[in-house]
Amino acid sequence: MQTSKKITVETTVHAPLEKVWKYWTEPNHITKWNNASEDWYTPFAENDLRTGGKFVSRMEAKDGSAGFDFGGIYDEVKIHEVIAYTMGDGRKVKINFNYQENETIVIETFDAETTHPIEFQQQGWQAILNNFKNYVEQAND
Repeated sequence: MQTSKKITVETTVHAPLEKVWKYWTEPNHITKWNNASEDWYTPFAENDLRTGGKFVSRMEAKDGSAGFDFGGIYDEVKIHEVIAYTMGDGRKVKINFNYQENETIVIETFDAETTHPIEFQQQGWQAILNNFKNYVEQAND
């Protein structure tokens, strides 16, 4: 059995951990930041945030040319600390949330898939993470 390569992306969000967690996990927020570029969006998200719970986000090109469901089942949920899940294709993802000195570091590690180059996957996931950071930091609540 071939082991897939792991890819890590991360960002530092200038916001309290509770806000970062809320914006990462609540569907009404997920639909606002979950895209890698301006020509994509997430019209729908559902999240049952508990071990064994399922989640899905519908990702679509704004021009209607493409779309897919991104989802999985949670393997581990530790509030304000860790979220780990298995995607529909069996790949694993782990997200760590580390709070220090008025900022939250989000570190996401995932199994690479074999269709696209590693650099492409890393850039895409990093772009989504960057959108998340911008969304949280610009939100007034």
